[in-house]
Amino acid sequence: MEIVNVIGGGLAGSEAALYLAKHGIHVRLFEMRPKKMTPAHHSENFAELVCSNSLKSKNLDNACGLLKEEMAILGSVMIEASQHTSVPSGNALSVDRDLFSQFITNRIKANSLIEIIHQEVAEIPQGLTILATGPLTSETLTTKLQEMIGTKMLNFFDASAPIIEKESVNMDIAYFKSRYEQGDNSYLNCPFTKEEYELFYHELINAQLAPIHEFDRSYFNACMPIEVMAKSGVDTLRHGPLTPRGLRKTIDHKPYAVVQLRQDNVSGSLYNLVGFQTNLTYGEQRRVFRLIPGLENAEFVRYGLMHRNTYVNAPLVLNPDLSLKANPDVYIAGQLSGVEGYVESAAMGLVAAIQVVKRLRGQAPLDFTTQTIMGSLINYLNRANPHDFAPMNANFGIVPGANKYNRLHISDIALKTIHHLKEAHQL
Repeated sequence: MEIVNVIGGGLAGSEAALYLAKHGIHVRLFEMRPKKMTPAHHSENFAELVCSNSLKSKNLDNACGLLKEEMAILGSVMIEASQHTSVPSGNALSVDRDLFSQFITNRIKANSLIEIIHQEVAEIPQGLTILATGPLTSETLTTKLQEMIGTKMLNFFDASAPIIEKESVNMDIAYFKSRYEQGDNSYLNCPFTKEEYELFYHELINAQLAPIHEFDRSYFNACMPIEVMAKSGVDTLRHGPLTPRGLRKTIDHKPYAVVQLRQDNVSGSLYNLVGFQTNLTYGEQRRVFRLIPGLENAEFVRYGLMHRNTYVNAPLVLNPDLSLKANPDVYIAGQLSGVEGYVESAAMGLVAAIQVVKRLRGQAPLDFTTQTIMGSLINYLNRANPHDFAPMNANFGIVPGANKYNRLHISDIALKTIHHLKEAHQL
């Protein structure tokens, strides 16, 4: 009987396990939670969304939107789960994070070919293995992986945003509206006057931070803590996540800055602060974020936090099929491979599983080609400069020949390519 080890029950591991099982392969899925929790997880479910409930744009002229369509064609469980648990979010795909992870957990538990083993993996097992332990890989396993690949892991810091109760928002001040009238008014907006913003800004940049013991404080731009972003200049937030453009309540309304809140669950009782990833202490989050107009009585159900993300130096250690150069029986999936983002992480779990199936069939690894976002991400992992390698998310800048004028044409080619690969290789 063919058995594949999948280590890690996040998005990538869940995608890999279910894809392998769909193709008749027995899977041993290792997940240390709930016996041992991580600094960022809050539940024992598989595929828990830690930092945000947004899976980014749904549009095909957006690279992440295209990546989701590529994954849908290949039967991604993440895409299926998001369709069943989506919440209003304008042109973005956002989900009820609890229902989302529960959907995937139920799928895994119901599959007779997936054996769930709740224990921490201290040694990389023998046999075909997909390592999808994510950015929060345990120190023990990180050490073993470093010994195997013969080089140190890389890392950056990531942060999550707080979540508040919608009932605690002052609706005499806050109002529903999507930027530039997207049609569904799915965001809550809290507008600042100039004086209110300046007070908030002063308190934010001078607030107390939670301690970080590591010396290397590098951040991924998409997850930069709001207090770090703010310290680059008083107007940085107003030209970034707090820009008031397209968010006037009325024609005569001219907010100086606007904080947006995005629905976090299906019932609409919880909202998260968009762009408010933070490393402030819990007490300071409560004090400073209550200076936002409309949030003066905000009740927090989860505070933001920061954690360290670990990943391999992909150009040095990975083959084009995501297997290790030092041990081709071990495949690296998810954010551990050097991609960044929920969708990208799940996509690499799907890719790793496809490559394992191809290997078990005695076939050559599949070339996704750089005509697709999947293939372009893999190409980046293999060809980036190892001396300054950094995580990459889906974007048209890594697709050869793409520009702002031909994105829909590129998308059409990509989807046709994925359809062809699926049919030709029985994916």
